[in-house]
Amino acid sequence: MNSTYRFNSGYIIVISFISAMGGYLFGFDFAVISGALPFLQSQFGLDKIWEGFATGSLALGAIAGCVVAGRVADKYGRRPGLLLAAAIFALSSLAMAASHSKETFIAFRFLAGAGVGMASMLSPMYIAEISPAHLRGRMVAINQLTVVIGILITNIVNYSLRNEGADAWRWMFGLGVVPSTVFLLGVIFLPESPRWLVAANKIDKARKVLTKIGDENFAGDSIRTIETSLQHASKPNIQLAFSKIYLPALTIGIVLAIFQQLCGINVVFNYAPKIFESIGASQDDQLLQTVFIGGVNLTFTILAMLLVDRLGRKPLMLLGAGGLSVLFIIIAKMLSGSSGHVSWFLLTAIGTYAMSLAPVTWVLISEIFPNQVRGVATSIAVICLWLAYFILVFTFPILFDHFKNNTFYVYAVICALGFVFVWQKVNETKGKTLEEMDSSFRH
Repeated sequence: MNSTYRFNSGYIIVISFISAMGGYLFGFDFAVISGALPFLQSQFGLDKIWEGFATGSLALGAIAGCVVAGRVADKYGRRPGLLLAAAIFALSSLAMAASHSKETFIAFRFLAGAGVGMASMLSPMYIAEISPAHLRGRMVAINQLTVVIGILITNIVNYSLRNEGADAWRWMFGLGVVPSTVFLLGVIFLPESPRWLVAANKIDKARKVLTKIGDENFAGDSIRTIETSLQHASKPNIQLAFSKIYLPALTIGIVLAIFQQLCGINVVFNYAPKIFESIGASQDDQLLQTVFIGGVNLTFTILAMLLVDRLGRKPLMLLGAGGLSVLFIIIAKMLSGSSGHVSWFLLTAIGTYAMSLAPVTWVLISEIFPNQVRGVATSIAVICLWLAYFILVFTFPILFDHFKNNTFYVYAVICALGFVFVWQKVNETKGKTLEEMDSSFRH
């Protein structure tokens, strides 16, 4: 495409942030369990199995949400899916706060997961489709930025509520209705994705959206390239996504999604109190560490946003995979000695993940799939991501109870394997339009 287009960067940033509010709620539901879990254990008498299930039920719901989101995104558009996700977030927050049994709580956490799954798929997809190529990496990374802001604010709120008695956990979950409502109101004002509008033969509406993003030349050229990429398109379906022409991209997306979770770092986010309890930290210190984790996560995510369109996707992914492999070995050794200094290496691991695997995986998933199968393929990849997350958080309490620090050696090996995969199979996508990548897969 012509490099002399004029873009309305302010408008692009605003609609990206509104869409990325889904990421904030993702971060909320992801992090709130860390502070609430000690209270839930006392309230409902959770054993190791139920503890893992209470945490992992979010992922099972997210899988269901991805299935729904993929169909809604292809049939009705990206915006209706985001509206539905926002409504689910608000309802589930209040319902979890009012739960009076572990079964009811887990059922509504499953519902919250459906909202998380829809947002985790649709927010980065939407941002990728409305962003010019030279801004896409940073704009999609906004979604990860709001995720980590959600994690940090939730950890601070959890810490501030720690002395509010046995029902503190109800406030932790119930307060989620506030950002949910803000997200719902914001999505009402979002335009539909121009790529979906062209696919739905709503060319005039697509042109209006594109002329708000850039100038008339950009809008005209974008419509032509989108139409060309859709020229021989079949109706999106699972069989098409697994066909010979699209299978390479789908395979890479699935492996990256699974690796982002099985690399192991999310056990630090979800089970930080348990890990610090194992070296003798008090409950107050355990919750305070989650605040530090959230702060480091935010700082390094901002760094990733500055680097992803400069250094590229592949170098950051290699840095993350290799760095975490080494750090997990060090963490395992330090936990075996009950060293208080392990917190510094855990924070370093969080920072490494936050500037590499966390945001860049979402960037790659949002951009590597061709237009014809983007909704279906993204749905498949994100379903695999959430399934991997469930496996990770469900098994960690059991593994840590039996193997303690040695559990981190497992994650070190997975990270080493991920490094090899990225090195061998992932191509750089920096600076390419979605249609250019589509064409490269076709030829």
